Amino acid sequence: MSPAPSVSHSITVRLEFEARSAAVSSITTTIEQRGGEVTALDVSASGPERMRADVTILTGGNEHAMEIVEALRGIEGVDLGKVSDRTFLAHLGGKLTVESKMPIRHRDDLSMVYTPGVARVVKAIAENPDDARRLTIKRNTVAVVSDGSAILGLGDLGPLAAMPVMEGKAALFKRFAGIDAFPICLDAHSVDDIVAHVKAIAPVFAGINLEDISAPRCFEIEDRLRRELDIPVFHDDQHGTAIVVVAALRNALRVVGKDIASVRIVLSGAGAAGTAILRLLRAAGARDIVVTDIHGIVHEGRRELDGRLPWIAEVTNPREITGTLRDAVAGADVFIGVSAGNILRGEDVATMAQDPIVFAMANPTPEIDPAEAAEHAAVVATGRSDFANQINNVLAFPGVFRGLLDAHASNVDDRMLLAAAEALAAVVTDEELNPTYIVPSVFNEKVTTAVASAVEQVAREEAGTVDTITGAMRAVYADEIVMPRD
Repeated sequence: MSPAPSVSHSITVRLEFEARSAAVSSITTTIEQRGGEVTALDVSASGPERMRADVTILTGGNEHAMEIVEALRGIEGVDLGKVSDRTFLAHLGGKLTVESKMPIRHRDDLSMVYTPGVARVVKAIAENPDDARRLTIKRNTVAVVSDGSAILGLGDLGPLAAMPVMEGKAALFKRFAGIDAFPICLDAHSVDDIVAHVKAIAPVFAGINLEDISAPRCFEIEDRLRRELDIPVFHDDQHGTAIVVVAALRNALRVVGKDIASVRIVLSGAGAAGTAILRLLRAAGARDIVVTDIHGIVHEGRRELDGRLPWIAEVTNPREITGTLRDAVAGADVFIGVSAGNILRGEDVATMAQDPIVFAMANPTPEIDPAEAAEHAAVVATGRSDFANQINNVLAFPGVFRGLLDAHASNVDDRMLLAAAEALAAVVTDEELNPTYIVPSVFNEKVTTAVASAVEQVAREEAGTVDTITGAMRAVYADEIVMPRD
């Protein structure tokens, strides 16, 4: 059985056929009988006898798409033309461009944008490096850095294969926060090499977004860069996920009338995302958390605890339980999964406390089928876009960086992350809140503004630079008068 048709596997097929209704009906029926979904039929040419149309079809994958194409090829009187994979078409030539803000129309423009006028700006920055934030792209630019070692859960596929993901991330930065982000995919493998490369390029950027770097190296890389750079470093796989999970949990607990300080939480996964979620849950007030990994419940009596596991064992599991994930889930109020698919069943959720909450976020296959979980759980969330309550990092990272950049922050800490989570949760009003709407849509215009404002406020408080000018006023007065210091 083919996977459910989706836009990520959609194709456009060019067909020529007889100009009669029966021919169109035959085409659409053939597609639907083979499990495809027709979303558009655009006529590009028409005559008295024949016509040409581009048919857009949702499929369940490459094999399914080819099965549909072959079926269309077999329809009498239909000529098959070009077949295009819409996702690959969207990536032709990459998803980003670089454009000049300053028109270069004549010698005067050239003299200011480049030599000789640019020399004056160079000297100004040399005399006062802080001016780089005012007079270069550093002001609004983030590096999206990866070594391609943990791409979308697909594994270590290298820096070239990481490019489409990092380009997409940069596009999201621009779309949702107006930030100019650029993909930096490093052919570097050791912690020392990656840290050295990022430090070498850091002068261009106002922030570093680490992405798809495998654990446990990602922890040390982030820790070192945070210590050694004067700009914020944010590993989105860790902290972006944590922010959205905590925001979603706050609202899910509002739905069932429970308090984060008293609920029992089971967290499946002790990698990068799991560790960051644990830290932010504790910062948010959670006290009874049990973490499980592939070997079962993490506890201080377990042998061979390494990496971050000793710390996890120390700060979790106050009831000192042992055993498997299923043992941990029994009686729990909340399950949060950032681990592997199909590790829970409906009968496991049935053993949880009254009105349980299940966040099954493994991709592409959740820890439990959402429909099965919903038979027993009061609230269900996943990491997928085809179910309600998607835990999506794009709800967090654009606003976080917008706030950091606007505050000219030099670091990012748990107070800022928690502020982001609380602001994100608050976007969902009491009138909107229900079991299938605990996080706002990624296209909700309030999201980035709310998260950015909360992060900026904390960043300014910590730096001792609380700003009374906000919104549009800041856009006008942020740089005051741009003049040389001499």
